[in-house]
Amino acid sequence: MTAPLRIALAGLGTVGSGVIRLINENGAMIAQRAGRPISVVAVSARDRNRDRGVDLTPYKWVDDMDALAAEDVDCVVEMVGGSDGPALDLARNSLKHGKSFVTANKAMIAHHGMELALLAEDKGVSLKYEAAVAGGIPVIKGLRDGAAANRIERVYGILNGTSNYVLTTMEKYGSDFDAVLKDAQDLGYAEADPSFDIDGVDAAHKLAILAAVSFGTAVDFDGVETAGIRNIMAADISQAKALGYRIRLLGMARIDGGKLFQRVNPYLVPENHPLAHIEGSTNAVVAEGNFVGRLMFQGAGAGDGPTASAVVADLIDIARCDGGSVFAMPAKQMADGGRAESGNRTGKSYIRFVVADKPGVLAEITAAMRDAKVSIESMIQTEKTDEGSVLISMVTHESRESDVVQGLEKLSNSDSLQDAPVVMHLLSEHD
Repeated sequence: MTAPLRIALAGLGTVGSGVIRLINENGAMIAQRAGRPISVVAVSARDRNRDRGVDLTPYKWVDDMDALAAEDVDCVVEMVGGSDGPALDLARNSLKHGKSFVTANKAMIAHHGMELALLAEDKGVSLKYEAAVAGGIPVIKGLRDGAAANRIERVYGILNGTSNYVLTTMEKYGSDFDAVLKDAQDLGYAEADPSFDIDGVDAAHKLAILAAVSFGTAVDFDGVETAGIRNIMAADISQAKALGYRIRLLGMARIDGGKLFQRVNPYLVPENHPLAHIEGSTNAVVAEGNFVGRLMFQGAGAGDGPTASAVVADLIDIARCDGGSVFAMPAKQMADGGRAESGNRTGKSYIRFVVADKPGVLAEITAAMRDAKVSIESMIQTEKTDEGSVLISMVTHESRESDVVQGLEKLSNSDSLQDAPVVMHLLSEHD
């Protein structure tokens, strides 16, 4: 058997420690599959004395994380996180020193992936990030390698487990958002500051990476239209169910008119669609290829075990010398795809209003939609809330999204509306 793949590991939190445990427990099998052993040589973290449940004495401790780039190793693994700062410095310096680099850092790849990919290609080393998207689900490898012969028509899915847990718990128990979020925080499913998850930022990071792999366009995180789930009410979920839909926070990307469309937004998903049945913190990604048809990747999107599994799978590829392009093609060939205007898209929309309980409100709303050339397919008005407001929910016929926006702008100064309208799109085959 050839010489071991020597790695340096930065970050010894749950995932970093999980990588060491996995290599220790499955080392013999990993060596057989990789064609050589994978050996941890050096580690670095903020607290040298913290008990992490793994024996660190066999490894060289390096206080300065950035110094790992100059260690006598073949590959550096980064489990620190953050789009900039120490993680980015380590990535740049490791690649410049001719070390392959493995990370689970979705934010760094979403913001700096093109720069790092070009650097890796220039140095002839690998940059791997399977764990950055959907945890232990091998979706990057599946799209980049398994579906390489296909033109991907669109890629979309449930990319954030926290948001999906909140929505499906609201769906199951009829609870309101704030109560479910608090429970999720108490159970450890949501961070103390859950903004990245519930506002769609985490999903947008992952979507930008998936779009680059799927379409061969440069990573464009800033081009992702992003909205989260803060404003979804139990009544929205109930209304969606009555219409035959379930609400899921989806990331959606495709090429529209030669330009890249990317959006993270709550969608109404038909009950007969597989994504409607993804519950809890599970992630699921759907890719549609022109020859292979619909592919669906589903599994645990986070956690120390699944994420460590994806990291070590990347290390096995490097040990085998299975490099390949960082994204779908050499980074030098990836161009700015341009940004498709969402206003030109057509489809059905769900719109919910919170209005004062007074005569003429319904007529005011329907007149604004009529003037914007938006036809209404169905409408439901609920009983009064405890605050004396009334909820009005409608589903439009197929309409241009810009026309829906125009209709809502006509109502923006209305005294009848007591809160900003909530708009969600209905997932369709041509979305």
